[in-house]
Amino acid sequence: MTSLAIKKSPIGLSVMVIAAMTTPAYAYDAGTVTGGGSITGKVVFNGTPGTRKVIPTKDIEVCGGPYEETLIQVGPDKSVQNAVVYLTDIAKGKAWPTEAKKPEINNNKCKFEPNIQVIRVGGLDVVNSDPMLHNTHGYYGKRTVFNLALPNQGQRIPVELPRPGEVRIDCDAHGWMEGWVYVVDNPYYAVTGADGKFTISDVPAGTYKLVAYQPLTGPNEQTVPVAAGKSSDLNIELKKGASSAQGGSGAR
Repeated sequence: MTSLAIKKSPIGLSVMVIAAMTTPAYAYDAGTVTGGGSITGKVVFNGTPGTRKVIPTKDIEVCGGPYEETLIQVGPDKSVQNAVVYLTDIAKGKAWPTEAKKPEINNNKCKFEPNIQVIRVGGLDVVNSDPMLHNTHGYYGKRTVFNLALPNQGQRIPVELPRPGEVRIDCDAHGWMEGWVYVVDNPYYAVTGADGKFTISDVPAGTYKLVAYQPLTGPNEQTVPVAAGKSSDLNIELKKGASSAQGGSGAR
């Protein structure tokens, strides 16, 4: 069932929040993991990274002039920064990490900050740091999950992301702005650093589906076994439109 709610923002403007409830969050039982294993690895991309030309057409004094935007952050050794790596269909395991603050996405100088992030199912604050209107619009696939007018600098509006998956964010007022929030229903995830490496720790022994994701390539999946007290070391090559990823030496 899809629910629709019209709410009033603190400044009295109408704010539309549409929550798609067809796929509820997977129930996750957090506890202590004894003798768990870990998954480590490196994510690489051997294709052509590519860029897009961004030409701001309004609010130039804040948004700045034209620039080239990289579609995937690839280092000299092909390592991918800001790839999301996560396990799916895991119902029980370690506790969620403590959050220093509530997740947020900030409209700042006509860019979304952070551009890519992972959050757990639940709340997200949408912030406007710019001195003009942003209309921040979030989608699960093609379906709107929130659509917010933020006309005031410093404005902050909370929204709920009720189920796991990719949420693409854009701005109806500045069409070149684009960002991504990946929503997860368990704490077994990581975001790669500049060296493309990641670690997922305290994984109960078993066999799992691991997904590596980046907006340009989409999801790449593979099966990974995890043995108690062992590390499974993976070498993941992202490919555009791939349904599976190569590499992975398994438990060692």
